[in-house]
Amino acid sequence: MDRIMSATRPDWVSDDLFPFESKFFNTPSGHRMHFVDEGAGEPIVFVHGNPAWSFEFRHLIKGLRSEFRCLAPDHIGFGLSSRSDRRTDHHPAALAQEFATLIDYLELSDITLFLTDWGGPIGLEFARRHPDRVKRIVIANTWCWPVADDFHFKSFSFLMSSWVGQFLIRHRNFFVNKVMPKAVGNKTALTPEIMAHYRRAMPTPDSRSASAALPGYIVGATDWLQSIWSERAAFANNPALIFWGLKDIAFRTKELERWKSEFSDIESHELEDCGHFLAEEAPEQLLRALHAFMRRT
Repeated sequence: MDRIMSATRPDWVSDDLFPFESKFFNTPSGHRMHFVDEGAGEPIVFVHGNPAWSFEFRHLIKGLRSEFRCLAPDHIGFGLSSRSDRRTDHHPAALAQEFATLIDYLELSDITLFLTDWGGPIGLEFARRHPDRVKRIVIANTWCWPVADDFHFKSFSFLMSSWVGQFLIRHRNFFVNKVMPKAVGNKTALTPEIMAHYRRAMPTPDSRSASAALPGYIVGATDWLQSIWSERAAFANNPALIFWGLKDIAFRTKELERWKSEFSDIESHELEDCGHFLAEEAPEQLLRALHAFMRRT
């Protein structure tokens, strides 16, 4: 049975800003996962974090699809994918399983993973389980190891999973309205029209359930993170490219240096004036480096 279908997407999605065909994957667990699949060639799979969706990668997809097959799914609970009222569906391990199911269904190999924010552990969970199918890794302001003993992460996880944090995320769309603008270095990148595409992807308190749940798992998913990191040998020898916004409020030079120490073949680009959402802030710079990296490896 073909699990992939095309369907009408909401009218608020701009065809000018997001000029791709929207596809939907009916997962075996009953969810409907939105993704874009553009171009042909070796696949580059973009894996987003919280509170983003495939829209974040539109500039990179437009710049790469003439040479590569570019795929960008929306995790369950984000973007144009279906929502769930089951908290277990919001665990990052569950999001990783749904992501892997799509990649398996599409029978992708020689994959380049582009990972940012929660996309790091979600994508590297796939890489450690399927090392023969992942060719390259691109790291962009993310992490993949336990951080329960790091006050920077522990305090944020505690605050955002408290009743105050949950109220702000669910009822004030705190991650989109406050965290996103604060996390960018280039303040001109998130125009009102672009911000509207992030807000409208999470229009109600119920639609923000996954976004509200994930901060607690920064600490709450420690065992899962450890299980990936303890098997990092499965992907640490892959050619790796790092993009790092030095004005990020979430991930610091401390995390950057750890990535540098773990990969054997690594190229790093540090962007002094950018923050967390590099595909929004500096797409042309990323595209130049990505084309060169793909040719080199």
